[in-house]
Amino acid sequence: MRNVLLALSFSVALAAQAPSAGSGIVKNLDPSVSPCVDFYQYACGGWMKSNPIPADQSRWGTFEELAERNREILHQILEDAARPAANRDAVTQKIGDYYAACMDEKAIDAKGIAPLQPELDRIRNLKDKSELAEEIAHLHRNGVAALFEFSSGQDFKDSDSVIAQADQGGLGLPDRDYYLKTDAKSVELRQKYVAHVERIFELAGEKPDKAAADAATVMRIETDLAKGSLDLVSRRDPEKVYHKLTRPELQALDPDFRWDRYLTGSGAPAFQSVNVASPDYFKAVNAAIARASLEDWKTYLTWHLVHSEIPFLPTRFVDENFGFYGQTLTGAKELRPRWKRCVDYTDNQLGEALGRKFVERTFGAEGKQRTLNMVDALEKALGQDLQAVSWMTPATRQKALDKLKAITNKIGYPEKWRDYSSVAIRRDDATGNGFRADQFEFQRQLNKIGKPVDRLEWGMTPPTVNAYYDPEMNNINFPAGILQPPFYDNKMDDGVNFGGIGMVIGHELTHGFDDEGRQFDAHGNLRDWWTPADAKEFESRTACVVKEYSSFSVAPGANVNGELTLGENTADNGGLRLALMALVNTIGADGKSIDGFTPEQRLFLSFGQIWCENAREEADRLQVQTNPHSPPRFRVNGVVENMPEFQKAFSCHAGQPMVSANACRVW
Repeated sequence: MRNVLLALSFSVALAAQAPSAGSGIVKNLDPSVSPCVDFYQYACGGWMKSNPIPADQSRWGTFEELAERNREILHQILEDAARPAANRDAVTQKIGDYYAACMDEKAIDAKGIAPLQPELDRIRNLKDKSELAEEIAHLHRNGVAALFEFSSGQDFKDSDSVIAQADQGGLGLPDRDYYLKTDAKSVELRQKYVAHVERIFELAGEKPDKAAADAATVMRIETDLAKGSLDLVSRRDPEKVYHKLTRPELQALDPDFRWDRYLTGSGAPAFQSVNVASPDYFKAVNAAIARASLEDWKTYLTWHLVHSEIPFLPTRFVDENFGFYGQTLTGAKELRPRWKRCVDYTDNQLGEALGRKFVERTFGAEGKQRTLNMVDALEKALGQDLQAVSWMTPATRQKALDKLKAITNKIGYPEKWRDYSSVAIRRDDATGNGFRADQFEFQRQLNKIGKPVDRLEWGMTPPTVNAYYDPEMNNINFPAGILQPPFYDNKMDDGVNFGGIGMVIGHELTHGFDDEGRQFDAHGNLRDWWTPADAKEFESRTACVVKEYSSFSVAPGANVNGELTLGENTADNGGLRLALMALVNTIGADGKSIDGFTPEQRLFLSFGQIWCENAREEADRLQVQTNPHSPPRFRVNGVVENMPEFQKAFSCHAGQPMVSANACRVW
């Protein structure tokens, strides 16, 4: 389902107390480069030289460094939880036995594909296309992303209500454009994808000729679905993914699909309205159902079932999957150790159970208070900014201030933990554990339909090193995982802390006023509250940002998509400006220098060093094609070249690369 959460980073990591990044500010520098020529290289060059990419990673940055160091905390929690003991509480039993089953590679290899055999037989025994709907409902309940997505979500134009949602999906490649682009690199990737699908069918027991034919069938169906899919840039516009229909209107989009059987089989409650994110996609689904034979659909569903369950299949499946999705798509050289993968799977499927133990071990009450203090400082700065911007008329300005005042904050972890008591977890059934956890989450989402919105619910698990703004909730959310060094450290000066967590807070606040967030009002409803003149001025300013970032290239023929990344680029630019304003408000004009750097310089350096990274070309190519965040080098340089405050801090002059002749500014 389309996710409207506007997050800080494409990296998802786990956090715990660690050495301060601020303590490494000087050693991370590359003093051979002027900060006015390439600030990212100046701020990160020392770090980049000392931190080559590990073989099991496709990129290696401060986020990943923190992830590897802090994933050990969850590792120890799960190793302890996995030891059978009479006094284990229910939460410990679930996360421990889930992890133990995942780690039992010997048992998984011995079982082969047998745990999937009942599901494979269900698909094989389909007698008519009319049965596809019920089977797809069954697969969806088991976490298999076949054909489309169905769930629940806030009504964009009635943010107190939860309605059903149907969206595009069902592709094995990262995005529709991988199927449609005709350049040599895209053609090569498609060929490698088909070869991968073919090998998976062979591993599942098919003869080579049959496997080759089935792989071609999968590619043909997925290409048809891709042609009907909405592109990523269009999906960033809430108006383009909001089409509230009745159930009869949904059925009319694809009459060959038995929605009555799907909804019964899925366990969805009765409802009158559904948001169909992409109506044209469901028309394409109808055409694809008519075009492909029942046997072809059995092949497609078999592929998506096996592909979905590969983490709990024998090693030969895992290795083949890594060969394509790890090596070919991202450039990683080695598969990550199994314990790291099992930690991530546990966080993904039992996230608030594992997160509860993480919070008990790492996060104290003082973390909430110090974060709230920083939030207050950043909200004050944003209020000053909204009052001062010259291009906004009084009518829109007042509504913007009203929206800022209405923003709520969630810090650390949920007020009420999710109850997983109905999820049966067995330490000898890795595949079944995955199915049952997915069934729980799928039904939990469907049970929201027709109910009031739960504004206390979280969209990230507590250990996550990330943060997000939710435009429909109009709130900012900071999981416990990010509220630690290097983002915030009580031992460090204000310059470093405002460049870290201060920028993060400012980034999320700015999302409320980026090209997507600004379309939602103070209560989270999709509503135009801008005067035409202000909207025109806003769009003119964001056009500058689009042009700037579209000029950045990561590899030949692979430029940043300035439209796809517009929201995040706007938030980066606005977030750092707000952090600087909050710093000045906090320390005044005469802060002392540390290590030869003024507080303002340390803020910029702290900001830059959060994004230090080395990346493989394959990973960069994947990111610029599919990710709404710019690569780190451009997240840093793209911001500072727009800031006269940066140029003043480092005595840069006109004509130098970090001094834009056509600086962009929205907020």
